[in-house]
Amino acid sequence: MCGIIGYVGSRTALPLILEGLKNLEYRGYDSAGIAVISNDQLRIKKDVGRVDRLLADPNFNKTKGVIGIGHTRWATHGKVCVENAHPHTDCTEKIAIVHNGILENFRELKSELLKRKHIIRSETDSELIAHIIEEYLKIKPTFLDAFSEALKRLEGSYAILAIKADEKVILGAKKSSPLVLGVSEHGIFISSDIPSFLEHTKNVVYFHDGDIVKASPDGFNVFSNEAKVHRPIDTIDWDVEQVKKGDFDHFMLKEIMEQTETIQRAIQQDETIVKQISEAFKSAKGIFFVGCGSSYHACLAGSYVFSKISNLHVNVCLGSEFENFEHFLTPETLVVAISQSGETADTLGAVRVAKKKGCKILTIVNVMGSSLMREGEVSLLLKAGPEMCVLSTKTYTSQVALLTLLAFVVADRLEDGKNEMKKLWLEIYKLTSRTMREHIRKLAHPMINAEHVYLIGRGLQYTTALEAALKIKEVSYIHAEAFAGGELKHGTLALIEEGTPCIVFVSGENNKIIQNVHEIKSRGGVIIGVSPQQNEIFDFWIKVPEVGLLSSIIQIIPIQILSYYLAVLKGLDPDRPRHLAKSVTVE
Repeated sequence: MCGIIGYVGSRTALPLILEGLKNLEYRGYDSAGIAVISNDQLRIKKDVGRVDRLLADPNFNKTKGVIGIGHTRWATHGKVCVENAHPHTDCTEKIAIVHNGILENFRELKSELLKRKHIIRSETDSELIAHIIEEYLKIKPTFLDAFSEALKRLEGSYAILAIKADEKVILGAKKSSPLVLGVSEHGIFISSDIPSFLEHTKNVVYFHDGDIVKASPDGFNVFSNEAKVHRPIDTIDWDVEQVKKGDFDHFMLKEIMEQTETIQRAIQQDETIVKQISEAFKSAKGIFFVGCGSSYHACLAGSYVFSKISNLHVNVCLGSEFENFEHFLTPETLVVAISQSGETADTLGAVRVAKKKGCKILTIVNVMGSSLMREGEVSLLLKAGPEMCVLSTKTYTSQVALLTLLAFVVADRLEDGKNEMKKLWLEIYKLTSRTMREHIRKLAHPMINAEHVYLIGRGLQYTTALEAALKIKEVSYIHAEAFAGGELKHGTLALIEEGTPCIVFVSGENNKIIQNVHEIKSRGGVIIGVSPQQNEIFDFWIKVPEVGLLSSIIQIIPIQILSYYLAVLKGLDPDRPRHLAKSVTVE
């Protein structure tokens, strides 16, 4: 997802925007740019590649001015090039905008603007916003009025910031894309994500869809349906150190190590609320868990533990596919939507489908004030702190832990669940120890040249295999594929060749998987066992404790570490995998 940052206040804007863009790099991007108002003129610098390239121009670095906007772009409309990088300007080059989202009526708007003789310099849909504002400035008395009218022409999703050379304000708006305001002692920040300004303030304002904000050195006002509205200032409990790598080379390893703490925080929930949620599960006639990516795998793991602990059947659905099941939905259906960012477009779309059918909505998110949190009747926070690496590690295990806790609550065994998960702290500490990391690093060395890696499991171990395969392929670019052990003879064995690495997840209740391992071994596969017990068939053994129904939390951690080392040994950046963004906010 693209990153957006704006600043207006008493300090020089350029270094604050550069700092904000650096803090947004974890989201993934291919180009970056900044626009600053200096002496009633726009000073703009943009380039392909890293934010650091913006520092290469010594003249631009001297730019003064207390108002500016910045952007890191992840290409959707148009190729990766300087012309398509943000900010974009209108024909007069007096208006500059940055935009995250998709304009669905892009072709219609572009055709209209070309007929009006506008000069369109890029292939993006975003640039059109600046030209539409320019058009309305011809007939509207103020910049805010023109901006508001322009928004009415946009179909699709957006988070937008706009500045005008001779105006001392930043205008912002959101619809189905994240935008949050930070209130510091020296000025106002408006951004797509809190880490961009966390070093300056923990005081934030969350916007509703359709809100328009006008920020100036004197403060801010929020408007909805052309009327001024009140949006409260909240204080977040994130620590600025959580958005820094500290002594770690990469955020990914830092966040893997943090799981000793984040699992405990995830289960520290208000007992009154979780018991209220328990009643919603018990009274529901039909339950759906909905998520995307790692959150979807957490949903799958949750469906197994709900079956085993609570004797409840749960339907699991990808956010992007949920609309195909809307004819099953009724006001008695409970939909549990899960997302790290709370801004995942497909998950939000699923929730809106469910709300039209009158379903009860529970959301599980990591970001307070996120869109998904506001869509839910009840929402639970993961409390994992900011996850800066594009890959989900600590938030995935927090999601599984929280769903497992809810399963215990529904079974009227809350204290049992909390006590069981408290035992995980020491086990996770052992799994992330230097000794274990070095053991796994030895495995990574011979695997870096593999073209394919296959992973198998049964039951909860199958859900772990799915998440493990995702971790390997998204960070190391090695093709990894997971299968249920019982499916091997239904075609998958044809893929096994001499020397093919195969990772098998074993638990006490699913020893049947060893027979599947023999089938792979007899065809030349190299067996990597993730298991409480050594087995002579393993070529490499990663020892994990036997924790029963909590195995989805424990067994994924060694593969998170393996994935990290596969990337590092291949010379890749594990924090920023190619083509991927932290939050997928467009469908």
